Amino acid sequence: MAEKIPPFSMPMFREWVPEGIRPWIYVLQAFCFQFSSGIYLGAMNDMIGEHSWMREDVTFLLYCTLAGMAIWFPVLFRMKFHFTNKFLLTVSACVIIVANLLTMYRLPLPVMWMVCIAAGCAKIQGTFECMSNIQLWMTPRRDFGVFFPLLHIILLTAIEGAGWLAAWFAFHLHWTMMHWFVIGLMLAVIITQVLLTRPFCPMPPERRVPLQGIDWLSAAGWTLFFLICAYILNYGDWLQWWHSGTVRLLVAAACFTLAALMIRTKRNPHAFLEWKIVRYRYFRPIIFFVILFEIIMSVEHVLETIYYEEVMHYSDLTYETLNQWSLIGAWAGCLFSLGWLKVMTWSHYRLIVIGMSSLCIYCISFYFLVNPNIGYYQLVPPLIFRGFGYAVLCITFMWALHEVMSFEHFFQALCIFNFFHMFGGGNIGAALLARGIGHYMGDGFARYNGYINLVSFSASPFDLAQYMEGMVEGLLAQTVKILYGWVIYGCLAFIALFLLWDRPGVRRRVKKMPSWATVGTWTLNSAQRIVRLK
Repeated sequence: MAEKIPPFSMPMFREWVPEGIRPWIYVLQAFCFQFSSGIYLGAMNDMIGEHSWMREDVTFLLYCTLAGMAIWFPVLFRMKFHFTNKFLLTVSACVIIVANLLTMYRLPLPVMWMVCIAAGCAKIQGTFECMSNIQLWMTPRRDFGVFFPLLHIILLTAIEGAGWLAAWFAFHLHWTMMHWFVIGLMLAVIITQVLLTRPFCPMPPERRVPLQGIDWLSAAGWTLFFLICAYILNYGDWLQWWHSGTVRLLVAAACFTLAALMIRTKRNPHAFLEWKIVRYRYFRPIIFFVILFEIIMSVEHVLETIYYEEVMHYSDLTYETLNQWSLIGAWAGCLFSLGWLKVMTWSHYRLIVIGMSSLCIYCISFYFLVNPNIGYYQLVPPLIFRGFGYAVLCITFMWALHEVMSFEHFFQALCIFNFFHMFGGGNIGAALLARGIGHYMGDGFARYNGYINLVSFSASPFDLAQYMEGMVEGLLAQTVKILYGWVIYGCLAFIALFLLWDRPGVRRRVKKMPSWATVGTWTLNSAQRIVRLK
């Protein structure tokens, strides 16, 4: 007997709003939330110049936003089943407005860190609230082989679009215009909620899930631990690593924080992140491969940026405009993953191999193309391959995580997954690449040092400044090429590992998901057990 699927409805809207446009309103609101952030890297150089910050300062502010997004995953459903949809979206929009107002000014960096963390929490809460209400419209059976590809079309489009828009505002107007633009989007969300919706919660008032029992102290501790690690990796090269007392002190603080969190998790049966998630059979391999994948993808933010800025001398707007070509590959990757996981239900291992092969083609293309005389449009095909591979791997790893986790622990697992997926693995890769750049640049200068002497200069006078500029550009291009070569070895090892792995890690068919009422009842019973234990 076929499973009966209830008709899709959105009862939070007022009756006079046409049913056909209701889901699309929430799609647009999801785009609005995804365009928001605490800081916008498309305008990084303008912020550095105006605020006298270092590049590492702006990058760490982005990490704080991403940490806020990651840490908020375990409480998303508790918020959904405690507050109304209208309240959550309105408050999330208000928090983002305040955060964007504050980050336009040069506040002390610790204050900026806290503001960006709050902005990240509000961003993921607003996005989740929008997408969870239209999930049954996108896939009536809650098929995550359909939902994740469609979700990533929104996420990747907004990420690339926000970077280009921030660079466009910074080039033609002023970098703060991106903040004002996002404030305008959030005001539009608030007006939509006030005029078109009414308070609605999936749980009736007498069965609302209480917020008691959430281990906020552990949540703050995990955020602190991951941000300490991110700080060490982000500032390590500038601080000279172990030669710095600050790095040694922060490593000790990270070890102490992790030990305290482990003890608290062991003693608290309902900790913020439970030990049970680590015991799932394939959870640790998935996290390991996500870290490895993000290390490989760090070339986009490190090597590409150095090549564009220092060798090609592209402006931020030129770089972001060129980067939009990767969206073609990203959309193709999302649709390809949808067909592979849902229509064909083929092995996800082969899909991972296809995604990593696309990234390998991107790295090989850049290895042969990197030089100061390359044409602008010659860089487009590698970027399309990069976008395709990134989309395929993001979707596949998230789908695999969902398949190996029970629904009870899935969002806790997403918290750890996104810590490494959003910035943890990329931060490790950036630190390794920065170390490699320092090594190969120093080695290059040492090798060319013998050809630079006063005797040869006096024998044939020439423009020394122009010569040194050309030599530095050449050494940078050579260094980028060498590091791309090492990344190609990593891609090939990754591909070989999955080709040799003959045991399937997750089921190939999407498992059934319970209804919102059932999920709400489970959450309520779990919260009541925690309250009774307290």
